[in-house]
Amino acid sequence: MLDKKFIQRKINLIQEELENIAPLQSLPLKKISQDSIKQAALERYLERVVNRAIDINQHILAETDQNQLKSSSQKNIPLTYEETFTQLAKLNVYPLDFAEKISQSVGLRNILIHEYDKVSLASVYSSLQDCLQDYNQYCQYILEFIKKQA
Repeated sequence: MLDKKFIQRKINLIQEELENIAPLQSLPLKKISQDSIKQAALERYLERVVNRAIDINQHILAETDQNQLKSSSQKNIPLTYEETFTQLAKLNVYPLDFAEKISQSVGLRNILIHEYDKVSLASVYSSLQDCLQDYNQYCQYILEFIKKQA
């Protein structure tokens, strides 16, 4: 059974963090690169946004009848974080093309978590606009999905 309060809390946290990083998109890359606090905040907020979405995805998938997932070969097989996004498309939470696009943010998250000494601020900065758009849309899709659930 879906825990709508859990999902709503995670959505609220994603939305707060998107609001916190939105002002950074108006700053030039050079200004952020000269301010280690702004740089760290950008990286950490992006990481947390993606992690919270993965939490939501995993919860929905764990609480969904696996027969609804069109591929029976996927039953009980652990999913990669990217796959959690595409599996939600199979549940008609959002379109597959959106799932394929937003799932790419997991790569950025992995770099931020595991390869933080090799992070290219320019690539993080260049993904900021897409992240803001994609995750605002993601929140809308998830909220619409949970409204439809009994």
